[in-house]
Amino acid sequence: MAINQEDFLRLETKARDLRHLIIDTVVWAGSGHVGGSLSAIDIMTVLYHQTMKIDPENPNWEDRDRFILSKGHIGVGLAPVLADKGFFPKEWLKTYNHTGSNLGMHLDKNKVPGLDASAGSLGHGLPLSLGLGLSAKYKKQDFKTYCLMGDGECDEGSLWEAAMAISHYNATNVISIVDRNRCMMDGRTEDVMGLEPFTDKWISFGFNVIVINGHNLYEISEAIDQAHSTSDKPSVIIANTLKGCGVEFMQDNYMYHYASFDAEKQAECHRDINSYHDTRLVEAQGGL
Repeated sequence: MAINQEDFLRLETKARDLRHLIIDTVVWAGSGHVGGSLSAIDIMTVLYHQTMKIDPENPNWEDRDRFILSKGHIGVGLAPVLADKGFFPKEWLKTYNHTGSNLGMHLDKNKVPGLDASAGSLGHGLPLSLGLGLSAKYKKQDFKTYCLMGDGECDEGSLWEAAMAISHYNATNVISIVDRNRCMMDGRTEDVMGLEPFTDKWISFGFNVIVINGHNLYEISEAIDQAHSTSDKPSVIIANTLKGCGVEFMQDNYMYHYASFDAEKQAECHRDINSYHDTRLVEAQGGL
């Protein structure tokens, strides 16, 4: 569903609040995969607060849309989204990755309400999404599966095997999304294992490719609508993003794939996030 100005303001405020909550969760945990959480949070905000058919009071609802976090190391980004949505108490976030907590570094489906698949090893999310998509088709169920992948994860062969199968079976009810922040754990993607020509690869696998600014809420929403309306081939959204988006000292810096913060850095993060939010509002209103 395309967003209007009222939707934009609501979603932009929510994305800001979730950025704050991610930073606090990292601090409570002692450390976390913060860079990729901040690059993906605008995408997850639109999915959870505008697009997906879900019910926090009935997390196992059979006809709900599914979200598969293939880049599962950013559980410190998804857990705040699920808590904020009401799947479990926000107090749980203060125990993130602590001994005995329901919230481990890589989230466990058996312990986390609202989580559709456990995550950890990369390259597994798209194959899982294909299984869900085919199950829905064969059972004549009307739910969509959204799979969020990292671009570093696209080095995994299992991902491309799944892409080939999704195209073969024309599983258009699976919406693939790549968080293309161009950074991975130990360097920039093009230095570690070049992905370009990235768009051409997906086209050659039979996909409808939609390239967007992954921090523009309007573009994210429009891309999802376009993917929904494309029935002759599956769609992948390549969302160009910035690692650590919203916090100046982290932005586009692979060194913040995983990090910890003291109280001074935590406060700096929160100031930057508020400033970034104000800038986005001005840009959206044509002030720049």
